[in-house]
Amino acid sequence: MEIYNASEFKAKCLAILDQVNSTRETVTILKRGKPIAQLVPPAPQQSGYPQDDLRGSARVLADIVAPPLPANAWESEAGAT
Repeated sequence: MEIYNASEFKAKCLAILDQVNSTRETVTILKRGKPIAQLVPPAPQQSGYPQDDLRGSARVLADIVAPPLPANAWESEAGAT
């Protein structure tokens, strides 16, 4: 774990951010010799979409294209013949 004074962190902020991202090590920032903040690497991101967790959890039980009822069961089709 590295330690930086606030003034040094301010001057090298972007480089320190890149360092934390690449080394995955925490950095402590001091102000007047006392720790005031810690810079930690982000948690690993999950790739993909949350819906990917549901993949394979559903089953098709019947024809999903055909209408659920025959045409004569619909009100609009009942007297159409």
